[in-house]
Amino acid sequence: MVPIALNYTSGVPIYVQIKEAYRNAVLAGAFPQGTQLPTVRQLAVQLKINANTVSRAYAELEREGVLSRHQGKGTFVTLSKDIDYDKLKTLEQRVKELLEEAHRLGFTRDDIFAIIDSLVPRDVKECNDEKSSI
Repeated sequence: MVPIALNYTSGVPIYVQIKEAYRNAVLAGAFPQGTQLPTVRQLAVQLKINANTVSRAYAELEREGVLSRHQGKGTFVTLSKDIDYDKLKTLEQRVKELLEEAHRLGFTRDDIFAIIDSLVPRDVKECNDEKSSI
């Protein structure tokens, strides 16, 4: 199990601290592919935090391709070799900046999601078409 030292005064959300601790441990080789991680409940009890916080960290790691969750079986490391984590970090920072700007401009969360929903399917297809023609 990864020893996670939570810092409640850092200003960094707890779920982000958990996500980063696990991501760094996986990248450092502490958890090879296929390693089963503690359940949401187990980790929440260990860290003395709400299970929803752990679930959010796991969900983000799953979205990033670091983990996969299987109902009734557990959470496993499934680090994709295709992910460039430096590029992912850069993308996350740019998206964060864009979201902050959208908030300053007065867009709501629903507005932002509507824009993303209208753009992503089209852009993903176009990106895939461009890659296949290269």
